[in-house]
Order: sequence, then C-alpha cells, then structure tokens
Amino acid sequence: MYVRLPNPIADYVDAIARGDVEGMVQPFAADGVVVSDDGRRHQGRPAIRTWIQETSAANGTVLTPDTLCHETSRIVVEGVKTGDFEGSPRRFVLAFELDGGVIKTMEAA
Repeated sequence: MYVRLPNPIADYVDAIARGDVEGMVQPFAADGVVVSDDGRRHQGRPAIRTWIQETSAANGTVLTPDTLCHETSRIVVEGVKTGDFEGSPRRFVLAFELDGGVIKTMEAA
C-alpha cells in the first residue's frame, strides 16, 4: 500500500532507505526532539545524528509506511521496519509533530 507522507516525513523515510545519515537528520528542526523506542530523548541535530548512526544506519533499517493518521497536532505513521536487528521484520509506529516544514518531534512506540 502506498501512503502519501508530508514532505519532511517522506524525506526522512527516503533517506533511511538510502542509508543517508545527513539526509535523515536534515528534515528535523535544529532543536528537534526524538524519543526513541527505549524511552531515551535525543534533542538537537547533533544528538539525533548520533542516535541515527547508532541505530538506523548501523543496522540498515528500511521503513515501509502503510498507514497514516492525523491526531490533533500529531501525524502517526505505521508500517513495517526491516533491517539487521533482532525481530526483523516488525511493525513500527512513529508519531510526528511538524513545524514550518520540519520535524519538531518524533516519538517511536
């Protein structure tokens, strides 16, 4: 199933598929926040870059979104996540808040 994602989210997902770390970081606001599925908070592009290098880039993650839902100020994207990690493939749920064409927050569930 094809899901049309808002531009900054689509840019993030496309960069993951290419293994492009800088492309994964660019859609985030300079002071953006990622709350990873282990509950850790990563704020600002340098911290987000480090988190990406240790996770998505390290294990060749690819996201295939199949569901998009708008919840008040959040956009929730679900799909299948594959890569070189235990339990692959598995479902993912990411909740995004956008601000002026960039990702303000991303929370993994």
